[in-house]
Amino acid sequence: MDTKVLEHLDTLIQRYPQLSVCREEIWNAYLVLKETYERDGKLLVAGNGGSAADSEHIVGELMKRFKIPRKVDSEFEEKLISVDPEIGKELSNNLEKSLMAIALTTHEALTTAYINDVDGYGTFAQQLYGYGRKGDAFLGISTSGNSKNVISAAVVAKALGMKVIGLTGAKGGKIKEYADVMIQVPETETYMVQELHLPVYHALCMMLEEWRFGDKSKFWDDYS
Repeated sequence: MDTKVLEHLDTLIQRYPQLSVCREEIWNAYLVLKETYERDGKLLVAGNGGSAADSEHIVGELMKRFKIPRKVDSEFEEKLISVDPEIGKELSNNLEKSLMAIALTTHEALTTAYINDVDGYGTFAQQLYGYGRKGDAFLGISTSGNSKNVISAAVVAKALGMKVIGLTGAKGGKIKEYADVMIQVPETETYMVQELHLPVYHALCMMLEEWRFGDKSKFWDDYS
């Protein structure tokens, strides 16, 4: 068990003692995501309203640095410079390694076309069917756990052989039927649930970043 990774979880619980009831599930979610990235998989995230904003927030933390610099490796730097010495050098200084993540909330042309042509509740499921592969993970964020479009995506994820993580309020809702891991923060009022979701996913992002980028000697030199 990586001590530095665990420190992020300990800090979360110290700052938000009410989340101690979720400690094991947060750790299990981290393990699912760690395994996903070890297999070169990706994370797909979806939610509605404030949870849609959370989905995009999570992707922003994973696709670039959160706290730890993520400079590209020397081999890729050489490839960039070989294509264009000036632009390549600038890119090699500015690009950052990513933990691949896609928010299913941001593709307006696709989602509105699907809503108009097919089904208003299937937009996440359609995207997940297109993007998802066996070995990927789906994070469904729903304060109630009953959002129909999120649940539909979870069903598709399970059918594809993906892991499903539910991030909900205390009741958990229907998504529990499909989730491999459930993080049920101890609130039921929507805004209060959302207030606890943010520190949970911040901790998960920090834990993953610490694992992948905190001690660079542990990871592949050619990862990019």
